[in-house]
Amino acid sequence: MRPTFLRRLVRRIGTFAVSGLLAAAAGTVALAQPAAAAGGLTPVTGFGSNPGNLSMYTYVPAGLPAGAPVVVALHGCAQSADAYYASSGWPKFADAYGFAVVFPQTSSANNALSCFGWFDPADSTRGKGEAASITQMVTKAQALYGSDADRVYVTGLSAGGGMAANLLAAYPDVFAGGSIASGLPAQCATSQVGASSCQYGSLNLTPAQWGAKVRAQYPGYTGPWPRVAIWQGTSDYTVHPVNATELRDQWTDVWGISQTPSSTATLPGNTTMTSYDDASGKPAVRLYQISGMGHGLAVNPGSGAQQCGSTAAYFLNTICSSYYTAQFWGLDQDGDGGGTDPGEGGEKLPAPAGLAAGTTTDTSVALSWSPVQGAASYRVLRGGTQVAAPTGTAFTDTGLSPATAYTYTVAAVAADGTVGTASAAVSATTTGYTPTCATATNYAHVVAGRAHTSGGYTYANGSEQNMGLYNVFVTHTLKQTSPGHYVIADSGC
Repeated sequence: MRPTFLRRLVRRIGTFAVSGLLAAAAGTVALAQPAAAAGGLTPVTGFGSNPGNLSMYTYVPAGLPAGAPVVVALHGCAQSADAYYASSGWPKFADAYGFAVVFPQTSSANNALSCFGWFDPADSTRGKGEAASITQMVTKAQALYGSDADRVYVTGLSAGGGMAANLLAAYPDVFAGGSIASGLPAQCATSQVGASSCQYGSLNLTPAQWGAKVRAQYPGYTGPWPRVAIWQGTSDYTVHPVNATELRDQWTDVWGISQTPSSTATLPGNTTMTSYDDASGKPAVRLYQISGMGHGLAVNPGSGAQQCGSTAAYFLNTICSSYYTAQFWGLDQDGDGGGTDPGEGGEKLPAPAGLAAGTTTDTSVALSWSPVQGAASYRVLRGGTQVAAPTGTAFTDTGLSPATAYTYTVAAVAADGTVGTASAAVSATTTGYTPTCATATNYAHVVAGRAHTSGGYTYANGSEQNMGLYNVFVTHTLKQTSPGHYVIADSGC
């Protein structure tokens, strides 16, 4: 009994910088769990043995039919289910697309800062503690709402993001996709002491070593792997941006695909979206890097179709990450891969033939395709996100970045709103390039993707020039002379 008691005591006391990924808020946030969440959430009890001592809350749109998806949304440290419900934006898209949302909640009884135990194997592995409680909530939601067992997804912020990654690794048979916001790679740490190494730096593992951490969580699993979205602010000093790169390495290796991007797109909020496609050409991993954003979940308050959430502590006004995550998972579709939005009826129109990229400039791509009989308009998607709805069979996409590859698909839309089958994808690269310079430490250059490490030294991407030791004390100016190619330019740019 004594070792168990000591372990629980350590978990409750925690450490100010390690057990709480949102430690800065600890002095102003009440840590006691509320008796019941407010604002539209429904408490659910009796969802299983609950070995992780969690509380379950749900949000279910009125009239939700059986067979709808389920999204599990995990709050960050010093937060609650109600805070995540109120500010994350997920209820808006549950209403729009038709799915249930489960909001698990931990408390100070589990951790002094109400963090999910992403760093504790007793909570973060298959069949154990909090991870087991969360999957019991999924089973309960399926029983209550008749949810589709093949369309269950998990998302989380910070410590919730770390737990989401662990759930994807431990339960790939449960979760079809995940989204990790300002979070950590699966099984990055297995103790509170190890957690700080993950938060504030790199473990310098290869993609294969990161992938092995996932495969070890469910040995012998041969089914499909979850599709993973990764969200990270480049100015996050609580969970350093290198974690996003390591997450990318981990899940591309699990999928058996290259760490070389399949496509890159520019999104609102100074966001760069990088896609890594599977063998069929469908994005398996997506990395969303938000320039200048600190630690938190990206939201974008407003009534627009691509806006969501509200600003609060660790809910930062940049871009609606919930919208783009829902699109990535296909929650705006009917689940059969055809691209029909929930609630739309009618027979699907066939995919437009002959989609081609014509003239490109440094900021635009001209597209054309063959007409589809019965089409009232067309839906043009760039990198999986709709950018236009023309009535004709041509469209020029503008406002793009120079020397950047973009991927497009087109679907016909019938007069009743039914969206047809998407076309085969076509890629195009804009012309031109404007050299840019950046002065930073070797560590910062690596985090920003301008350089890489090998044997403790830093090398400029492309030119492979040796920049010296990989640390925060050596500073260089790097000049990007072409996409992905950097040279040392300390004497001037």
